[in-house]
Amino acid sequence: SLFVLRATKDMGKMLGGEEEKDPDAAKKEEERQEALRQQEEERKAKHARMEAEREKVRQTIRDKYGLKKKEEKEAEEKAAMEQACEGSLTRPKKAIPRGCGDDDEEDEESILDTVLKFLPGPLQDMFKK
Repeated sequence: SLFVLRATKDMGKMLGGEEEKDPDAAKKEEERQEALRQQEEERKAKHARMEAEREKVRQTIRDKYGLKKKEEKEAEEKAAMEQACEGSLTRPKKAIPRGCGDDDEEDEESILDTVLKFLPGPLQDMFKK
């Protein structure tokens, strides 16, 4: 009978009946919101402490093995690239040692022929045309 009474009360609310007004409802809601804010702040502080502790451990590992932070490594690579770009972008032909590539096309053909030997017959025919 208690269930039926409760159910009819809820049905009355759904149909637009008058809700029971709690005089302290606004105050309770305010306290609840404040408690939630406080919990969130505590959680963030806890995570910040944990992250700081992890960073200390990471730093000891970096020091032990001579590793660098990702940001430091990226900064060094960028500096190295800029330094390389300061000089001339084209170098004189004499600076290229003999046999280092672009003067002999025969090597490329022989490499292509070597690759073709390992391909099945129909594919070889396609590439030779």
